[in-house]
Amino acid sequence: MNKVGLVGWRGMVGSVLMHRMMEENDFAHIDAHFFTTSQTGLLGPDFAGTAKPLQNANDVKALSEMDIIISCQGGDYTKSVYPALRESGWEGYWIDAASALRMSSDSIIVLDPVNSDVIKQGLEQGVKTFVGGNCTVSLMLLALGGLFEKDLVEWVSPMTYQAASGAGARNMRELITQMGDIHASVAELLNDPGSAILEIDKLVADKIKSDDLPTDQFGVPLAGSLIPWIDVPMESGQSKEEWKAQVEANKILGSSKSPIPIDGLCVRIGAMRCHSQAMTIKLRKDLPVDEIERILASHNDWVKVIPNDRDMTAQQLTPVNVTGTLDIPVGRIRKLSMGPEYISAFTVGDQLLWGAAEPLRRMLRIILD
Repeated sequence: MNKVGLVGWRGMVGSVLMHRMMEENDFAHIDAHFFTTSQTGLLGPDFAGTAKPLQNANDVKALSEMDIIISCQGGDYTKSVYPALRESGWEGYWIDAASALRMSSDSIIVLDPVNSDVIKQGLEQGVKTFVGGNCTVSLMLLALGGLFEKDLVEWVSPMTYQAASGAGARNMRELITQMGDIHASVAELLNDPGSAILEIDKLVADKIKSDDLPTDQFGVPLAGSLIPWIDVPMESGQSKEEWKAQVEANKILGSSKSPIPIDGLCVRIGAMRCHSQAMTIKLRKDLPVDEIERILASHNDWVKVIPNDRDMTAQQLTPVNVTGTLDIPVGRIRKLSMGPEYISAFTVGDQLLWGAAEPLRRMLRIILD
């Protein structure tokens, strides 16, 4: 039985991964060893079997005894430990949630419903480093996988609406705190049916703009607002989050040598969990909408085509409906006035599942199988 080291298993992505591994009975197929950066020697969890002492996540010798390592500890940890581990002669499989190794020439970005052929070829060629992709990129490719598989996409412009959870647990807490503070500032007026909504609106705006609203994590208010920039700036004028769309998507698809143009804007919104995307797509040829829907719906088991209906869209194509599920609904599919090859689509997915933990879990099973 393969010895599998788990690092960062208590964080947000790691916790979701552990939950999914328990749901799918993955621990029955591995000899799990839990590592920590801060609590070495303490007794580890018992959900994978008999509890064992936690091992030091910075101990290269201990890590090198593993056949497979799954890390959800973050990019700084990967940059610190991974090179030393490989230099020590370790030849095991490294599966990582962080972005640090995504664009390395010896790594594969994993999303097996979309690129199982790339993964299979990599394994046959001796690739040992597998990395989860950017959350919105993975969710976009799952939603539009059928069109990409049939080489029907000339280009796509995704405009993303990304939840607070994509920035981390502290950011989620800050958003909730901002919401509570804003409500508290007008709670008395809200309870008075005779109060004027414009007065309430002014007080809300004043509160959002005030210095006493907590903004340590986001830097600016998010509740009642949005932030049209995610990650660091690039020389191109893109944010790094926007830059990832084309380079990562094409690496996943195996089309980096002749890349499909993919570019748009990334916006942080006040949703708690799940990222949404509004996409403008230029197809290589004119196809009827019903055929497009059929191609999308038949690609994988998780994509769900939502008819372009107002009520169904409002009920099913939202973060609150998708959160905590593996479903990838895609809707608002229609022809655009630019021409018959131009279509719109809107999709939403839980970025902690398909956007982070689930591709790692499935990569582990692929290696084991």
